[in-house]
Amino acid sequence: MKFAVVVFPGSNCDRDMYHAAKDSLGEEADLVWYQDANLEDYDAILLPGGFSYGDYLRTGAIASTSAIVNQLKQQAAKGVPILGVCNGFQILLEAGLLPGAMLRNKNLKFMCHFEDLVVQNNESMFTSAYTQAETIALPIAHGEGNYYCDEATLAQLQSNNQIVFTYANNPNGSVSDIAGIVNEAGNVLGMMPHPERAVEALLGGDDGLKLFKSVVNHWRETHVASA
Repeated sequence: MKFAVVVFPGSNCDRDMYHAAKDSLGEEADLVWYQDANLEDYDAILLPGGFSYGDYLRTGAIASTSAIVNQLKQQAAKGVPILGVCNGFQILLEAGLLPGAMLRNKNLKFMCHFEDLVVQNNESMFTSAYTQAETIALPIAHGEGNYYCDEATLAQLQSNNQIVFTYANNPNGSVSDIAGIVNEAGNVLGMMPHPERAVEALLGGDDGLKLFKSVVNHWRETHVASA
């Protein structure tokens, strides 16, 4: 399986994503500059965290207008797995690939520590290696991770089982404790906590590795079944 790690000006978690895919999983991975990338060549796409374009205007707002977003939308429509973490999640929201928006953390401070999450949907291509309602620990590192959506959108997320992760102890004020959501098709995941920073015990925990393994398992099952 071949992963693309899209690098924007201001990305700072791209190497973590690359390490998770290439070294921890043992799969192929490339760091691809957002202006030069041809996403047709990849089986999954990773949007890393950081401060794309310095977080000017709004987090992810400028990156969401770049030409590569058209490729992201095309690949999403084809069912290609797309994972956006932290700033990557913010870009997916701004690009309209996921519903909702990000607000400043309720305490108006940047937070960086491990948080307990609850797996709300273990039937997605990103979470099949977890058990339903499993509690996992992943690090957060954000100043604008307070997920917001209106009541109608929240009801839709709930009815479609699109809420994949929730916070056990909501640190940022996110509506309904939401930490991660997928699109209706289930192949685009946005989440604020960083699974790529929790792929080895040496890093403080390896609960994030199951997420990447889930993607690989889904891809192999799909391609073996269609071969």
